[in-house]
Amino acid sequence: MRETPAMECPFNSSKTPAYYGSYLAVDKLLGLQTPLSLVEGKLHAHDEMLFIIVHQTYELWFKQILHELNACCEVLEKPSADDDGPDMNVVVHRLKRIVEIWKLLNHQVDVLETMTPLDFLDFRSSLEGASGFQSTQFRQIEATLGLRMENRFRPDYYKHTDMGGFNPEDYNTIVEAEKTTSLLQLVEQWLCRMPFFDDSFWQGWEEERADGATTAEPKFWNRYRKLYETSLSERDERADLLGKFDDTLFKAGAGDFPPAALRAALFIMLYRDEPLFRLPFALLNALIEIDEQVANFRYRHLQMVRRMIGTRIGTGGSSGEQYLQGAVNKNYIYKELAGIITFLIERRNLPQLPKRLHQALRFSSTERQE
Repeated sequence: MRETPAMECPFNSSKTPAYYGSYLAVDKLLGLQTPLSLVEGKLHAHDEMLFIIVHQTYELWFKQILHELNACCEVLEKPSADDDGPDMNVVVHRLKRIVEIWKLLNHQVDVLETMTPLDFLDFRSSLEGASGFQSTQFRQIEATLGLRMENRFRPDYYKHTDMGGFNPEDYNTIVEAEKTTSLLQLVEQWLCRMPFFDDSFWQGWEEERADGATTAEPKFWNRYRKLYETSLSERDERADLLGKFDDTLFKAGAGDFPPAALRAALFIMLYRDEPLFRLPFALLNALIEIDEQVANFRYRHLQMVRRMIGTRIGTGGSSGEQYLQGAVNKNYIYKELAGIITFLIERRNLPQLPKRLHQALRFSSTERQE
């Protein structure tokens, strides 16, 4: 009988073992904090070290967020992402990780706020010309998520290379990021590919016969619009909401999303309990939560600036508080996706789906295998 060779002990290997400090380049990492108030070995502004470390940590996490976003885009760039397979699961997993990273970044503001306004004034003058506005990675994240330049608050701020703006190299990096296909565009294309409004799924639909609908609109939506109207209370602006329903879902769409994409997103939200829609719903929900966490990030920094410098001009030359307030209000990316929640109705009143479509939304469906 042939003997199985013994497994080699890793500690007896001729290969040089990895070492924690070397693998993480800890010496290099810890040598990157160079406060300007450090003169002749003495740190004259104690909290400048905290300021640098917190912002360097932001940049490390921004690098990870970009790493995750680019991986998500690679999956969704495929002609057909597998909605009930590994593809969508990977995207959802990575988007949820991004949500958790943003939560951590928002908590870091708590640490930064242990610095008082007087502590900040000890070194603020040495930062003249530099500000968090110039974070190239943050701007890349915004562009990759789908925030277009023309939709930003005060886009003119982003288009100069004078003091307080970007250096030419970073400016070109941001311009190139704006040219790539964003996650928002890929999600919009993915939603528009959803096949479940094809007439073949809705032939002989009992709810349609009960409703007596005869128009050329997709059969489901004829019925759903009437149910939505019925769901509105006396306090709702009925005419306004129905007008928004028609305009958003059948005429103009909203933001960068065409009507077909928003109908698909609403359909996923309505029938999220169907097996095939669980991951797509989780994806949409993660995008909305990322937008919320980024908005929280902007708001926390607005509050911190108010606390640290009041209404003074920012170190980068922006209007400080006024600019940050405008960015908080305007620089949302997926607000139109979140806005379709306006058109939900109670789960108990949802139309029953046709048998063929109901089968198609189940993982073991023979209909989907044909």
